[in-house]
Amino acid sequence: MPKSPKRTMNVKGTEVAVRLEAEGHYISLTDIARSRDSDHLDDLIRNWLRNRNTIEFLGIWELLHNPEFKPVEFDGFRMRAGLNSFALTPKQWIDATGAVGIVSRPGRYGGTFAHPDIAFEFAAWISVEFKLYLIKEFQRLKEDENHRLSLEWNLNRSLAKINYRIHTDAVKASLLPKEIDPEKAKLTYATEADILNLALFGQTAKQWRNENQAQSGNIRDYASVEQLVVLANLESLNAQLIHEGIERKVRFRVLNQTAIRQMQSLTADIPALGRLKKEGRSSIS
Repeated sequence: MPKSPKRTMNVKGTEVAVRLEAEGHYISLTDIARSRDSDHLDDLIRNWLRNRNTIEFLGIWELLHNPEFKPVEFDGFRMRAGLNSFALTPKQWIDATGAVGIVSRPGRYGGTFAHPDIAFEFAAWISVEFKLYLIKEFQRLKEDENHRLSLEWNLNRSLAKINYRIHTDAVKASLLPKEIDPEKAKLTYATEADILNLALFGQTAKQWRNENQAQSGNIRDYASVEQLVVLANLESLNAQLIHEGIERKVRFRVLNQTAIRQMQSLTADIPALGRLKKEGRSSIS
């Protein structure tokens, strides 16, 4: 199983790892336990799981967030929780109920991770003070990530705009006659822009506006960082193809295939990719 992207927070002198899982950010329960007793990490987590209030909390959280959760198995654990004979490990809880709020992996770089809702609950059981510091550091990490992603998005949007200038210069130099009506020139630019839109987004700017009348801006203002990277590459590629005198239909095929290939390389899971493959080959006359 591939390792998930991981970052680290320093919470009152304890390094606490945060992983990005399918359900979002997950915080290391193992590291939280280390803040209390570094020699008995698994025992602390198991003792927490034996608590009836813990089982109630975990079960209700799963019922709210996990449609695949098994309530019958949950009821079985709930009935036995708190008994002297009751023992439960994270893996047993996950395997029996199909829980997604806790993730447990073996090995040197493994450990037990949980959704922030659950991690904060465990931290409160360890120490109310530690929980408050953990929440503060997690909020700081999220703000830092949001700021970094915003900068990255703006950088790639600027790159796409700069490359679009190169692209429009190529249109002017290679496709437009020396003397041309300004309105016809605008139409030519729009047509070339929509070749890129169709190749990458599977629809023209007008189609996007018709489907998103409540939104301001244009289709490219709502592109992901990955799409903006590919858009910048497509603009440069199309400019080169125009200079080489490649006809529009051929250019579109090349651009569409390039968009699909690059998006597959940048991300293995993007909802727009299926639509890209299905609709991206619209006819270009």
